[in-house]
Amino acid sequence: MSNHDELQSTIEDLVKEGKGILAADESLPTIAKRFAPIGVESTAENRRRYRSLLFTAPQVEQFISGVILFEETLGQNADDGRPIPQLLQSRGIVPGIKVDKGKTELANAPGDMITQGLDGLAERLRGYKEQGARFAKWREVYPITDANPTPLGIEANAEMLARYAAVCQQEGFVPIVEPEVLIDGDHTLERCFEVVEAVHHAVFHALYRHGVILEYAVLKPSMVLPGKAHATRATPEQVAAATIKVLRRTVPAALPSINFLSGGQGPEEATANLNAMNAQYPAAPWELSFSYARALQQPVLEAWSGKEENVPAAQQAFLKRARLNGAARRGEYDPAMER
Repeated sequence: MSNHDELQSTIEDLVKEGKGILAADESLPTIAKRFAPIGVESTAENRRRYRSLLFTAPQVEQFISGVILFEETLGQNADDGRPIPQLLQSRGIVPGIKVDKGKTELANAPGDMITQGLDGLAERLRGYKEQGARFAKWREVYPITDANPTPLGIEANAEMLARYAAVCQQEGFVPIVEPEVLIDGDHTLERCFEVVEAVHHAVFHALYRHGVILEYAVLKPSMVLPGKAHATRATPEQVAAATIKVLRRTVPAALPSINFLSGGQGPEEATANLNAMNAQYPAAPWELSFSYARALQQPVLEAWSGKEENVPAAQQAFLKRARLNGAARRGEYDPAMER
């Protein structure tokens, strides 16, 4: 199979009508933070048990086309002894892998961050491929303040995303490109729009410079939202209008799918906002889908609480969120469905 055939096959398996991607790639500090409120210690075995319950939940393959895994999970086995990537493939779910190594401060750009992990990436990808991974994800983060992100921050982060994506495609991996504009702060929806527009312009110019084939890539962006500490919240209709407007200005139609991150939104809010986009803009040139972590998993964690007897209820909670986001993919979600 040629490189292009391999990439095309993965894109076709990932970008399916009514389906989205589960982000289950929390780093060790992040998963510890998720486990703390439910009183579960973050051990390798507890992480394996929790993720195994997600991946074995009945019927979720109807709504989940791919899963982004943490490196540890890629090498773990499900409860039945099968390697987790093999279990996912058997259900028609594509295994992927988070490949960035976390963020650090960007020199000469106070307040901006840059993500690490490019060194040795090609070799790592070859190892991940042997374990069953077929796509990858890399995240850059952009805080919003009066001064951030700086022009340097925007350019440097775009360059990292493009270099990562080019290496992925060279190794037969579909890259998920994640420029996350953070929801922290009290900025307005308009200020978020400005930042997202500048970030996306830089990212797509960089992808073009590095010869990344857009038909074999996925964008995982933030929605355009006011900051968490802003006095007024935006309605789903306002979020949809602003987000689609910025995407039309910045994202080429060649890109097959835009899978939004939830980025601190609550489960119902993230579903309602995605639904408004698909309901109001059914003729968008890209699939408008989801790649949520917390917005799919929060109810699952609360139902599970680390107890074996709670696994069926936790799996039902996961199926419910996956199903409702599947409906939002078609613009058919109604808040009444939450009941």
